[in-house]
Amino acid sequence: MEYQVQQSDSHSRGRIGLLTTGHAEINTPAFMPVGSLGPVKGLEPEDLQSLGFRLILNNAYHLYLRPGHKIVADMGGLHAFTGWPGAILTDSGGFQIFSLAKLCDVSDDGVTFQSHLDGSTHFITPEKAIEIEEALGADIIMVLDHCVALPAGREIVQESVRRTQLWAERCQVSRRRTDQALFGIVQGGLEADLRVASARELVGLGFDGYAIGGLSVGEDKPDMHAMLDVTVPELPERKPRYLMGVGHPEDLLEGVARGIDLFDCVVPSRHGRTGSLFTTTGRVVIKQAQYAEDERPIDSDCMCPVCRRYSRAYLHHLFMVKEMLGARLNTIHNLWYYSDLMRRIREALEEGTFQEFREAFYRHHNRQAVMVGLAESQEPCGQLDGNGHT
Repeated sequence: MEYQVQQSDSHSRGRIGLLTTGHAEINTPAFMPVGSLGPVKGLEPEDLQSLGFRLILNNAYHLYLRPGHKIVADMGGLHAFTGWPGAILTDSGGFQIFSLAKLCDVSDDGVTFQSHLDGSTHFITPEKAIEIEEALGADIIMVLDHCVALPAGREIVQESVRRTQLWAERCQVSRRRTDQALFGIVQGGLEADLRVASARELVGLGFDGYAIGGLSVGEDKPDMHAMLDVTVPELPERKPRYLMGVGHPEDLLEGVARGIDLFDCVVPSRHGRTGSLFTTTGRVVIKQAQYAEDERPIDSDCMCPVCRRYSRAYLHHLFMVKEMLGARLNTIHNLWYYSDLMRRIREALEEGTFQEFREAFYRHHNRQAVMVGLAESQEPCGQLDGNGHT
């Protein structure tokens, strides 16, 4: 993996760059759609490519449970198994320590999980996490980290930081493949000094990139912003920075302003399946009766294939009759919105108009939009389903 910072914004920490792996070139800042089990639900690789994505996220823990990392390896790795020709990042399973907290037991040795599928017991150590991720064959792999729910007491956070550092060292020592980039993960809850310490210790180990974890797990937006403000300056300028599990459109905008290069979240795909559609002026909840006879597209300013062809009335009908096409079309629209938002953010950074773009974003959104510094009124990015997915 190679990463080049091409231009930095003079009024914020925002920057544009080029991330190159063995499978793709990714213009950053970039958003990664989430395919926990391989595919982004309802979409084919060609769909994602046509929407402009070159990098997606798969979850190593869930793929370890089924179909099994050894099966994926025997099939030629994730790229061959899923047919996705672009780049892949795999999360190690650290988030499942948070999302499946009732089903796991954590110690310095590793994590004992009780499978949410059949109740079987699985022991994941840092070494095992790397073994799984190397077998899966992603371009970018993550260390095993200890993610805790927020708010949390300082002693709990201190323990998670200590353990995350210990596991990061073990992950680095145990890696065998040289064709995968390994990212460290900063923890520290809402404790600024612990965030700084965690970042400095990880940088001292010399990873290929750095992620900021343990956010969007229960805290308010201003608290998340504050943690980014103290953490990002501690990370190397010439390494990619990844904010894990975030987020809503305004989260991407505020993350970029604070120097983040990569994002992932299930928000666009999950919201699509549940009928909440992003537009340039807010959200359209397509199940509402007011759209039953609405001839307009989802967003008159959107050029996605859904908006160019279908009416709100038709999408409302598909949702109400539980037609699977509705979930697919809604997902395509939402991911187009996210891809186009990141494209416009990159253009604004390149043209030196990011601050104006940021202000216009909030000005043009209707009352459903979340203004800078206010807590999200909708559900947080970290909300979970029964399988420990966000």
